[in-house]
Amino acid sequence: MPQESAVYTHGHHESVLRSHTWRTAANSAGYLLDALRPHMRILDIGCGPGTITADLAALVPGGQVTGLEYAPEVLEQARATATDRGVTNVRFAVGDVHALDYPDDTFCVVHAHQVLQHVGDPVQALREMRRVTKPGGIVAVRDSDYAAMTWYPESDGMTDWLRLYRRVARANGGEPDAGRRLHAWARQAGFTPDAITATAATWLYRTPEERSWWSELWADRTVSSSYARIAVDGGHATAAELHRIARAWRSWGAEEDGWFGILHGEILCRA
Repeated sequence: MPQESAVYTHGHHESVLRSHTWRTAANSAGYLLDALRPHMRILDIGCGPGTITADLAALVPGGQVTGLEYAPEVLEQARATATDRGVTNVRFAVGDVHALDYPDDTFCVVHAHQVLQHVGDPVQALREMRRVTKPGGIVAVRDSDYAAMTWYPESDGMTDWLRLYRRVARANGGEPDAGRRLHAWARQAGFTPDAITATAATWLYRTPEERSWWSELWADRTVSSSYARIAVDGGHATAAELHRIARAWRSWGAEEDGWFGILHGEILCRA
């Protein structure tokens, strides 16, 4: 079976986990929630620090949720998240979405949030997600689309950030503009068009608190995370250029009229 060939661009620096731990089932998987039933068995791929995973477990109290991660180092935090919330119907494991270590027809729902943009073969990942989903079950995927991100006011430094990030992500084997491609990848993975429901949703950072939080975590990520190291080591940017981009993020965050919108593509696919 194929194995992961892409490098996870962000890594698990504190500035990355600062944003990942903000994510909830409500703000990141709303398109899926109406389809959940109390006794479902769910696989949450790319669970990270486990905040969405724990939310899903609470929504299926008679069921079981498995959080899967390719990077084992973050699972200690995921387990702590579940323990702190008193969620007992959840477990965590290490695995590769390209070759899932589960039998056919195992789960009622297979969910992945912001995962396919980072993998080497998103179509193979969807084939595997489909394989381990029970007939009539759901494959649910949501990914942002970097080229569709937009902000105000305009900033050369922010424009340079987006151009650099997309270049680094693609050099790592990923596809940063995954959101617009999800429905096409699902069709290539074998889902029929009538089995795919495609939707879109947004995140918006506008208030002073939201702007400060979003700009600071991206400023820190730009100079301190795995992304920063990969950008420099890969010859995509110098350290001085990264610091200039970080300053642009902080300048945007201080703008009274600052506004940053993120578009996400979503698919619900019936197996």
